[in-house]
Amino acid sequence: MSNAHFNRGPAYGLSAEVKNKLAQKYDPQHERELRVWIEGTTGRRIGDNFMDGLKDGVILCELINKLQPGSVPKVNEPVQNWHKLENIGNFLRAITRYGVKPHDIFEANDLFENTNHTQVQSTLIALASQAKTKGNNVGLGVKYAEKQQRRFQPEKLREGRNIIGLQMGTNKFASQQGMTAYGTRRHLYDPKLGTDQPLDQATISLQMGTNKGASQAGMTAPGTKRQIFEPALGMEHCDTMTIGLQMGSNKGASQTGMTVYGLPRQVYDPKYCGGPELLGLDGCDGHGGLYNSQ
Repeated sequence: MSNAHFNRGPAYGLSAEVKNKLAQKYDPQHERELRVWIEGTTGRRIGDNFMDGLKDGVILCELINKLQPGSVPKVNEPVQNWHKLENIGNFLRAITRYGVKPHDIFEANDLFENTNHTQVQSTLIALASQAKTKGNNVGLGVKYAEKQQRRFQPEKLREGRNIIGLQMGTNKFASQQGMTAYGTRRHLYDPKLGTDQPLDQATISLQMGTNKGASQAGMTAPGTKRQIFEPALGMEHCDTMTIGLQMGSNKGASQTGMTVYGLPRQVYDPKYCGGPELLGLDGCDGHGGLYNSQ
């Protein structure tokens, strides 16, 4: 089985764009730092091409065995491609047990088929960070924060239920100074007029509104009769209880022809009756054209 069988051909379209974006994230400076660290830890030279030197998985397995002895008991000689893939797989499982997070670990094909060297570099940096956290002398990566676990007694936990944290807000610096009791009378004054400010705290400024200038002059008691007049007709202004026609008028209204409430109203048909004056008491001219509404 040849190496060409595992190498992908050139990518096109969207695959080429994705591959180019991943390649742009590859950091040559991190590669040099990783080379120094791996060669110094394993004592083996990687070669001119960094990724090709790691592709068989032998140096990777020796690296994790140096960090944690016995992680990979058997390292296969890179005779065939499946030996190389098995070495890479053993390395990935070993660094998972070592503490590297699963989302930081590359896949075997990312290295073996040259599909994502950026992810391979990120995994090696995460491994260096984990090694630094465990106390190894590593010149790259970051030291992870150690877990600080706290245990509280049940009594202390119950006391905490009665305390509201600042995330819920605070009443610090709050004051009721100047507030009056509910229903207390409060006076109005205008500072612009130069009036003396009252001695009490029951007075508010004009910013709160004012009733200055308000008057009930001309107002009548509820239910008082008010007459209507028309100024355009020269009608005499009677009194303050009179309102203009803008409020409406009953001028021209008449009750002519209206009957007393409860009396019957007769209906006639002009086609059969000569007119209302011809109506008798018992009907319309004997033709039956008269109807009673009751």
